[in-house]
Amino acid sequence: MRKFFLAIAIGCFTLLPAFAQTVKQRIPACLDCHGENGQSQNPDVPSLGAQQPFYVTVQLLMFREHMRVADSMNDATRGLSDDDLRNLADAVSNLPPPRPPDGPVDEARIERGSALVGQNHCNFCHTPSFTGQQNVPRIADQREDYLIKALRGYKDNSRHGYDGTMAETLASVTDEQILDLAYYIARVK
Repeated sequence: MRKFFLAIAIGCFTLLPAFAQTVKQRIPACLDCHGENGQSQNPDVPSLGAQQPFYVTVQLLMFREHMRVADSMNDATRGLSDDDLRNLADAVSNLPPPRPPDGPVDEARIERGSALVGQNHCNFCHTPSFTGQQNVPRIADQREDYLIKALRGYKDNSRHGYDGTMAETLASVTDEQILDLAYYIARVK
């Protein structure tokens, strides 16, 4: 029975762009996965709140054109116009920023992550507050599991950026260091 409802939900989600006419009508489907107010609770799904609008527009375009492949996102962007993409990106950028996870903090990992940020100049493109700029995403307080997935993808070239900067930056970063970077960035205060 659960699979039946899941199939219906997925079917409705994939049809949504064809029938919904406004951002207000479309955004609830986005937030079903990306979380209420853009704060994801789903594993490997990024929080979108306060994301850079230009970055989101480009990512949506890449999904629409199958330059990035994630079936749910490719289906959700099918048939959307460039204006639709920009309007969705603007709506997402106006959601509140994600919050860091609750609970105790491992200070040793925070120190290692902070040192790695300095060594790899993460705070240059992503800004010192990690809020991003233009085509560079906000990564402050992003889901740790998603950051790990994205960083590993850039490192092994299964995820492509605008250029080779992320792959080049991560070339000498070990997987253990990726874990510390993600831990730190997910907890930026």
